[in-house]
Amino acid sequence: MKYKISVAICTYNGELFLKEQLDSILNQSLKVDEIVVCDDKSSDSTIEIIEQYITDFPNIIKLNRNEITLKSVKNFEKAIALCTGDIIFLSDQDDIWEKNKVQKYIAYFNQHQNITVIASNGFCIDEQSIIQEKYSIWEIPQFLKEQNITIDYFKTITFFLNIATGASMAIKREIANKVLPFPEIKDLYHDEWIATIAASDNAFVLLEEKYFSYRIHSNQQVGGVFFDKTNEEKRNFTQVFGLNNENISFHNFKIKLKRISDSYKKNKTFSDIEHSSSNIFNENLSAIEAYYFSTIKSMKKQYPLKSFFVLLWDKIANKRQLK
Repeated sequence: MKYKISVAICTYNGELFLKEQLDSILNQSLKVDEIVVCDDKSSDSTIEIIEQYITDFPNIIKLNRNEITLKSVKNFEKAIALCTGDIIFLSDQDDIWEKNKVQKYIAYFNQHQNITVIASNGFCIDEQSIIQEKYSIWEIPQFLKEQNITIDYFKTITFFLNIATGASMAIKREIANKVLPFPEIKDLYHDEWIATIAASDNAFVLLEEKYFSYRIHSNQQVGGVFFDKTNEEKRNFTQVFGLNNENISFHNFKIKLKRISDSYKKNKTFSDIEHSSSNIFNENLSAIEAYYFSTIKSMKKQYPLKSFFVLLWDKIANKRQLK
């Protein structure tokens, strides 16, 4: 199936790395049809860079300059809404795409018609575009697979952690219509919202292959996706994020309970908003609660004495609690 392909880019003072990203998108093995840029009132040379690219690619690049600062979530909402494609790739201003990224994503969409959102693994690069040897949260599904643990994307995202990063996402028009407008909730980013809604329909996938390079630098807005490449970190990932894994260190049990309790509160916030998908979060609250108490039961079984004192202190200090 042939799709019209759009790219939604949000920019803000991105002069240092924007050219590398635009070049990587324009040089894809499967060409994109449009690049929609929404600039959030940049004060550096970002606009001048984009305008030069528009001169060179007038039929592809479209620039929209915000009259007021929207910030990341609402700026991506605007950029996605302005895209006219059947498939919309989301792009940060400071990353670099692998040359075959668009081709591979489109092939996957064609082979898996039920999928509406794709994300992928990626490289870690520094300010000089040099690859850093790191593990990332995007490798969690692969780590679990190696331990014969089946991943449930919806439960992983809503019980523990959002493993889908917007910079690696491509979404179908049908899911864009479903997730927009993005709800305005503290600490909620657009990528988590998109991945959650898609995963609730079993329509989300995270590809193991690395199809982009995610840049780590001093001015980035969101980080925390990379970790030291050690066996210990890999083991920690598997223990914390494995849904039915009971072979867990006491330390990781505590981390797991913290993630579950935080996720419960976030889901409660999601369920309280008026949205067509709010029922998803209402139904999920009881599932998270049940998993929380089953995790406590497993922890008590393996570490009875330690659990007694930690759970007592948690209750007194109101730590790792559901409410």
